Amino acid sequence: MTAAKTRTDSLPDDLWEAVSTGDEYAATDIVMAALDDGMEPEEVLLDVIAPLQARVGREWAANRISVAQEHTATAVNERVLGAVAHHPAVRRRQREQAPEHPGRIAVACIDGEWHALPARLVAEVLRLRGWQVDYLGAQVPTPHLISHLHLTGPVVVALSSSIATRLPAAHAAITACQSTGTPVLVGGAAFGYDGRYAALLGADAWAPDARAAADRLARGPLPKPPPVHRVIDDLPHLADRTYAHVTRAAPQLIRHVMGELDSRYPEMAGYTDQQRSRTAEDVAHIVEFLGTALYLDDPDLLTEFIGWTAGILTVRGVPAESLLPALDLLSEQLTEHPRATLMLERARDAVREPPPGSLHDPAMDTA
Repeated sequence: MTAAKTRTDSLPDDLWEAVSTGDEYAATDIVMAALDDGMEPEEVLLDVIAPLQARVGREWAANRISVAQEHTATAVNERVLGAVAHHPAVRRRQREQAPEHPGRIAVACIDGEWHALPARLVAEVLRLRGWQVDYLGAQVPTPHLISHLHLTGPVVVALSSSIATRLPAAHAAITACQSTGTPVLVGGAAFGYDGRYAALLGADAWAPDARAAADRLARGPLPKPPPVHRVIDDLPHLADRTYAHVTRAAPQLIRHVMGELDSRYPEMAGYTDQQRSRTAEDVAHIVEFLGTALYLDDPDLLTEFIGWTAGILTVRGVPAESLLPALDLLSEQLTEHPRATLMLERARDAVREPPPGSLHDPAMDTA
């Protein structure tokens, strides 16, 4: 076995060791050596770096690394990805593809979406395939995105979101981009493992990963966007105003739940300030996911999040049943909104009888 083959075989483990310990230089050296040995750049990006980032998310969910370690590992992965983009093999591939340049594309994260690495992977793979790419990064406000489209006139805009609670903002961005005549390709865990929310929100195309996105665009241009339409045309259930009420009342709902939890869940009397702060964050996430589920009229979105949260609490030594009082208190405040109370009832059922494998929810992965 050659030395190069040995290095390739050990690449995932070696890179994980470097990334998980925050050793940016070692991680970069490992990946540069793989490229020097002839490993295809797209393979490095999608079969090495992307799975590694997904592992970072799983390790955090399983309580094997801290939030600080997760952030450090993600930062190292981003630096490694940037180094790959400037490797001579990558630059050479881009020059070779230049004569067959298929056009210009803008790649951006939805406003409020700070998981930028998936979008960066898409941008780099498209560059490898010969596209002229404007990579706009994380948390791009929709008005600024539209200004960029008017200024540069790309043939496609690719929008990325990993967290489902960004989907209302994604819907607004999709509609706004289409109003400029620009087709929209979306991707990321937020849109569902099968792209169900991409279709619901009117995107022109969906791809589960960067390779699939590049392959879809290689098959031909996306269809012309539909005529300008309103959000209510896509989601007529919003006419009941339940989503609007929950979104508007979110701060009061969170305060009410936190104010009453002591009486409903006596164990909170022994909580530290840090534990109370984390509980408040959990309640805020529940309200946010409830609002998004109402926006999409999809109870499963809330149910899956609650199941995932129950799994996270369990591995951290907190009983999953501690979620029940919060769900009850929310339901009591929303009795005039049957869509909301029905969703909360299903969420309670998910806590009482969690489905198999509820610890891992793809929507929570950072890649």
